[in-house]
Formats: sequence, structure tokens, C-alpha cells
Amino acid sequence: MAAEFTWNVRVYYEDTDAGGIVYYANYLKFFERARTEWLRAIGVGQHELLATHDAMFVVKNVSADYHAPAKLDDVLKLTLKIEKMGRASLVFVQEAWCGDTLLNSARVKVACVDSALRPRAVPSEVAAKMRDVVVD
Repeated sequence: MAAEFTWNVRVYYEDTDAGGIVYYANYLKFFERARTEWLRAIGVGQHELLATHDAMFVVKNVSADYHAPAKLDDVLKLTLKIEKMGRASLVFVQEAWCGDTLLNSARVKVACVDSALRPRAVPSEVAAKMRDVVVD
């Protein structure tokens, strides 16, 4: 079981559809932002990762379930846990909450690739930082 990372985001007008609720695809953007903030929180900058290690993370697979709508001005709590760490990939469980209401849950597989988009191992010092936040 992984330690949980939490990051908040407010819903803006641009995030909503004609019905005034968060457009379904925007949850993927919210989850991407949460993963970026998580990397930053563990001391991994994405520009530095690419420049120093010729490594970056790309989404390989997403499975999302929509439970309830978010609306304009809601403050969403985004959570992230590592479900599985492989040599060149990670599987995250991510959720979006508004108060006590689960809005969206997703399983996101992220692969580590080089600048030519070839698979590569997660750099060892980055993997060590990621393992530091995993609780057995």
C-alpha cells in the first residue's frame, strides 16, 4: 500500500461543459497535475529529469470511473497512491473528491521513456525517491 499524496484544485469555468459540470476529460488533466505536483513534492523536476537522465513519464493506460459530478467553484481534493512500481513503469490509483463525495476514481499506468520515446528504466535515484514514499 502506498502513502497517499493529496493536492487540491478549484474548478474554473473553463473546466465545465454547457451543463455547468466538469467535462469528463478534464479529470485526466486534474490527475496529470496531481502526478506532476507529487513528483515535485518528492524532489523530482520534470525538466531536470529529461535534461539529466533523458527520461520522462508518459501515460500508457487509463481506466476511469465517474461517480458524481463536480461543479463550478468546487474545490476538489485529488489523491494519488502508487499501486505498483515496476522497473520502467508505475501504476497509480487516483481519486477526485469534493468534501466526502467521491467524484472520480482512476487507475493510471505511466511508462518511463527516453526522449526518442523508447522504454527505459526509471532512473535509480528517482526510483529511490518514489520508494521512500511507499509504505509496506
